[in-house]
Amino acid sequence: MQETPFCLRVGHLLPYSMSDSNTTDFTNPSTLILLGVPGLEAAHVWISIPFCTMYAIAVLGNFTILFVVKMELSLHGPMYYFLCMLAVSDLVLSTSILPKTLSIFWFKSREIDFSACLTQMYFIHSFLAMESGIFVAMALDRYVAICDPLRHSTTLTNHVVAMIGLAVVLRGCVLVLPTPFLVRRWPYCSTNVIPHTHCEYMAVVKLACADIRVSSYYSLSVVFFVTGLDVLFITVSYTQILRAIFSLPTKDTRLKTFGTCGSHLCVILAFYVPALFSFLTQRFGHNVPLHFQVLMANVYLLVPPMLNPIIYGVRTKQIRDRLLRLFPHKGT
Repeated sequence: MQETPFCLRVGHLLPYSMSDSNTTDFTNPSTLILLGVPGLEAAHVWISIPFCTMYAIAVLGNFTILFVVKMELSLHGPMYYFLCMLAVSDLVLSTSILPKTLSIFWFKSREIDFSACLTQMYFIHSFLAMESGIFVAMALDRYVAICDPLRHSTTLTNHVVAMIGLAVVLRGCVLVLPTPFLVRRWPYCSTNVIPHTHCEYMAVVKLACADIRVSSYYSLSVVFFVTGLDVLFITVSYTQILRAIFSLPTKDTRLKTFGTCGSHLCVILAFYVPALFSFLTQRFGHNVPLHFQVLMANVYLLVPPMLNPIIYGVRTKQIRDRLLRLFPHKGT
């Protein structure tokens, strides 16, 4: 028996103005419907618990990083400036999706304005590109600090750091800028229901009643251009860093430096692996269950913002010491 199309299975969720003709084109629907996690609607409240916990940790941790770096003058250096950029990016990414996701889970508030949907989509993907660029900048900072420490302060001056930050922001904004315009130009029909917790690019584009290959090819080219170049640069940087680490004179120094770089690599892998998996399954994972795709799309937007302040805060001695001074305690 032929499977019933998804748009017909969820047709009862269409607004009254569109329910009388599911095949009538409308260039820009006024509202869209976010389903949440399809197939797991009964578990939405339970799913919201880990999501809300991760978001709370991300907000608290990243604001703590920003506060500590601002208050501690000794932390006003390239590494900590990049760390603050990462904290801001994490806050924007997690805040872009979770309030709406929780409103779906808790209050069944599924409607979202079409323009708000495009805005959410733009913020998510532009800040993902920015975060990737920030990881490249942090890899560059570690490379100079370990491989050429005597020139670190003269190479990465405040002006250079500001220029790197500006380039990262502009790259993310410009590369992702065409996506909302591509989405807006398509005609939409059949359904305005998105089987997702947020306005993920391909989930929205698939609603269009047109040939979406232009949108698909552009998004894939941006993903592979940004990710490919960034991962290549990070790999080359850390290869040189590892070579420098193994040439250090003492075992303790090697272990200490390797431990710091190892934590950085864990953060980078936690960002790229789920993100690439989600991007590829959205386009080619026809046999991957839809609820798993949606959960993974949320994981790569919530887990890195939660992990980054924990790993960098715990592994960075200067930040850890400053935090300990904020909490007076008795004894040793």
